[in-house]
Amino acid sequence: MHIHAGYKGYGSWQPNPCEKVPRLHPLLGKQCEIENSFMIIFNTVILLLIDFYIYKALRSTRMKWASSSLFPKIWWGYSLLLVAGVFASVYLSIPLMLRAIVLVAFFLTFVCKFLFIIILLADDIRRGGVWLKRQLFPKSVSTVVDTENHPEPLPERPEKGISRSEFLTRAGIIVASLPVIPMGWGVISGAYDYRIRRQKLYLPNLPGEFHGIKIGQLSDVHSGSFYNKRAVLGGVEMLLAEKPDVVFFTGDLVNNLANEMRDYQDIFAKVQAPLGVFSTLGNHDYGDYHFGPEPSPAKAKNLQDLKDTHKVMGWDLLLNENRRLKVDGAEIGIIGVENWGAGKRFPKFARLDEALRNTDDLPVKLLLSHDPSHWRAQVLCKPEVDVMFAGHTHGMQFGVRMGNIKWSPVQYIYKEWAGLYREGNQQLYVNTGFGFLGYPGRVGILPEITIFELIKGEPA
Repeated sequence: MHIHAGYKGYGSWQPNPCEKVPRLHPLLGKQCEIENSFMIIFNTVILLLIDFYIYKALRSTRMKWASSSLFPKIWWGYSLLLVAGVFASVYLSIPLMLRAIVLVAFFLTFVCKFLFIIILLADDIRRGGVWLKRQLFPKSVSTVVDTENHPEPLPERPEKGISRSEFLTRAGIIVASLPVIPMGWGVISGAYDYRIRRQKLYLPNLPGEFHGIKIGQLSDVHSGSFYNKRAVLGGVEMLLAEKPDVVFFTGDLVNNLANEMRDYQDIFAKVQAPLGVFSTLGNHDYGDYHFGPEPSPAKAKNLQDLKDTHKVMGWDLLLNENRRLKVDGAEIGIIGVENWGAGKRFPKFARLDEALRNTDDLPVKLLLSHDPSHWRAQVLCKPEVDVMFAGHTHGMQFGVRMGNIKWSPVQYIYKEWAGLYREGNQQLYVNTGFGFLGYPGRVGILPEITIFELIKGEPA
């Protein structure tokens, strides 16, 4: 395989003049920003209305804790803090881990209270029916309800051995405990429940010699979060069992420090392929969240140690450079750039023009870039880039992904967050990650190993 080396280096990022999507919001295009803002405000209003309904219902019961003077402070304090956290996580540059915790907490709170309000509405509808029947047919209910002694149309009295207070207390405990089950199961099972996702990539200009080539992709290992070496080894063996011809790793090998790989370097060194393993850096790999954004000797040494780790494992780390893959005389390009992420707190070290240098003769170019926001910001205006491979989002480690149905709170931050996206002749695939960060588990969005098959031609 002939290798062409490109440019390495850092520097300050300059806006790309050919950016296709005007970005008033630091993460999204203008249209997406408006849509997401509307959804966030709409969901917040609905949550506050649900809050008010449940609050009034609880205050009307005889439960001591609900009638205490402390209850309103706790109830509304939590709700307002949560809403403020949601807006901060979307519109401000806060740590991704904190952002994930806030948005997942918002979603779980919404679901719990939505289920709770269904119970309340069902009971209120029943009681409203009794009241309406009493008004329309007073004689028919006179034997059931003693209106003279109990003038209130909907009294808080035991019915069939249970009062409304008791009913609400039991229902609230049951509903509030529901999220504990999936979140607990996400830690016990989801964190290492690796899944193979298969994706065909149709490329009209693909040389026939590359038709059927298999690419494996890993992303977002976050080795500092692991606590089960045997399970991690099992995931790596799943990838190797697919026998990919080439493997891509799209960043975030560690949480912060290179030494997090000490116990896992031997495992990931097993990831090898006939045409090579190509890797790039993610935002966590630079050590900014441990050493701070300013340069320092310790930070520089940590980054160099991490680069050396890639080399020791036999991975070809691409830092704003390219390689040529050759099969039976035909060639395609593998382009790798350093991290570029929208928002103030994400490193912007990608040099796409430098990485593409001397690749004009290549019919297909595959780009490794960690953060999917890079696609809209700088890649879509480079039509010579056929496919970009990314990670970063983790699918927020929480959501639903079944066939063509997918949902996660992260979609209110990233327009492209999981799976394959197409715009014109260009494609983006976002891998939801091999590891985890913050919450030590996954619910619905399981750890991913992606296997691509290159197909010469157009999609059906």
